[in-house]
Amino acid sequence: MSNGKINVTADNIFPIIKKFLYSDHEIFLRELISNAVDATLKLKTLTRIGESKTELGDLTIEIKIDKESKTLTVSDKGLGMSTEEVDKYINQLAFSGAEEFVKKYEDKADGAAIIGHFGLGFYSAFMVAKKVEILSQSHNADAKAAHWECEGDPEFTLEEAEKAERGTDIILHINDDSLEFLEEARVRELLNKYCKFLPVPIKFGTKEITETVGEGEDAKEEKKVVDDIINNPVPAWTKAPSDLKDEDYKTFYRELYPHTFEEPLFHIHLNVDYPFDLTGILFFPRVKPNMELNRNKIQLYQNQVFVTDNLEGIVPDFLTMLHGVIDSKDIPLNVSRSYLQSDGAVKKISSHITKKVADKLDELFKNDRKDFESKWDDIKVIIEYGMLSDEKFFARAQKFALYQNVKGEYFTFEEYKEKVKDLQTDKDGKLVMLYAAHKDGQHSFIKRAHDKGYDVLLMDSPIVSHLMQRLETSNENLTFARVDSDSIDKLIKKDEDQPSKLTEEQINTLKPIIEGSVDKAKFTVMMENLSSDESPFIITVPEFMRRMKEMSMTGGGMMGMGNMPDMYNLVVNTNHDFVNNILSESDEEKQKAMIKQGTDLALLSQNLLQGEELTNFVERSFNSLIKS
Repeated sequence: MSNGKINVTADNIFPIIKKFLYSDHEIFLRELISNAVDATLKLKTLTRIGESKTELGDLTIEIKIDKESKTLTVSDKGLGMSTEEVDKYINQLAFSGAEEFVKKYEDKADGAAIIGHFGLGFYSAFMVAKKVEILSQSHNADAKAAHWECEGDPEFTLEEAEKAERGTDIILHINDDSLEFLEEARVRELLNKYCKFLPVPIKFGTKEITETVGEGEDAKEEKKVVDDIINNPVPAWTKAPSDLKDEDYKTFYRELYPHTFEEPLFHIHLNVDYPFDLTGILFFPRVKPNMELNRNKIQLYQNQVFVTDNLEGIVPDFLTMLHGVIDSKDIPLNVSRSYLQSDGAVKKISSHITKKVADKLDELFKNDRKDFESKWDDIKVIIEYGMLSDEKFFARAQKFALYQNVKGEYFTFEEYKEKVKDLQTDKDGKLVMLYAAHKDGQHSFIKRAHDKGYDVLLMDSPIVSHLMQRLETSNENLTFARVDSDSIDKLIKKDEDQPSKLTEEQINTLKPIIEGSVDKAKFTVMMENLSSDESPFIITVPEFMRRMKEMSMTGGGMMGMGNMPDMYNLVVNTNHDFVNNILSESDEEKQKAMIKQGTDLALLSQNLLQGEELTNFVERSFNSLIKS
């Protein structure tokens, strides 16, 4: 038996780093600037604790493009390196100087957010560069400057050099197939994407501004060229909530989404340091009822470095409709910092975010119910989706989730049950909650319900069928029924039954006559003894069938139900005089015309009469007026 160490050589690893370590080659700029930020934060820590005697001065990081020489340079004024340190931190692949620093100074770092971790970020430069140079001057006055050069293979040169200022220049000689990274617009795009909120000022060229000089009548505007600092080193989420006003949050929202004109409805500031580190700000946008959703609007940062806007796992699915920022050093990332690695910490953070959102919504509801009600229509899809997808959120949402009736009044679920329980409990003890999907389209059905003293909810979100199913399963002896799914007397059955004006023999005679005059594949004729003030013909859609179809179309319900053809009940009110007139009509053609007119009127009341059928109905109705 023998023991030993597996030898991983630079010959083997370089092609892997250059081609496969990072899925997007553009990441190189984020990695190099992150290293520059680390060098700057390390220097600030060492000067604060007295281990470095250098004057900090201007710590701005600078990005420079030289198209003529085909170079892109990242320069910092941070810690710098000697030749020995370059040999240690650069030539030893995957040795993380950042991680070493954190371990050494963990008791003295005082919150300095060192970014590096894996020790591989520097080598991302070789994805776009045929040669990379390092020119570095240590903060230690006794150290000589170092010059390192490598052409993307295991061979390098390292020698002493001259450099006037403390810090490090990383000079990339860009490959011919990566010349896009010498274009100012492309580099600015990457800086805005990855470095917008890094904690050290980053300069990229200059810009012209207009200043007002002097006062009063002597005041005049002058143009001035200044450094173009592309980032905000102290974004809103890094500050304490007590230090921010509502306008600060709105300003930050516009900073995140400069092309968005609508302001958010409200925000949730996350600020947790135990049992994990988590900061951020989440904004509730206005969500359209048809669920035209903008997902992937929450940006994930780690120590103010942009990682991704795909937060699957870290943010519950229903909250991906929100906008904002989350920053946590405790979120595990893969080696290239390009995606999340799922573990227990991720689940805990996800659960905490859900709880914070629920707590904030409950607080807003309690503090100003009227204002919360005014925003409900803009956020209800998010809340309803959360109630369906997250058991704990469903339980918490019972305190603030609202249900609106067709009169525009809002209730919590418990409040609404209390409101309707006396009148809308049927003879079997089941509480029936009536609802409409279209206030105007189902007006005649709503009116019949109101005439009985019943209340009608307006439930018009695209996932309402799923929500009703969820509420029914969690509330014993409770059911939802759409007002047009049956006659009102059948929806809430009471003890008394209406007697029929027609005998059983008359009903048996009339039913096949009506069935012969309608499309049997589309309509099921039902003879019912309703009150005489109900319509003679009523078109209804069975609650179960309609709900299953809706659920199937939005993901759920029974497989294939969404593709089933529409089926309707044609309810014939045997107590209406019009129905009795049909029965007594001896002229078969007139009888069919009466049935057709009655059926079309019932379809019209449901907005189901369209196309040629509607045209024919209108012409027929006008002709009857002329004849009369």
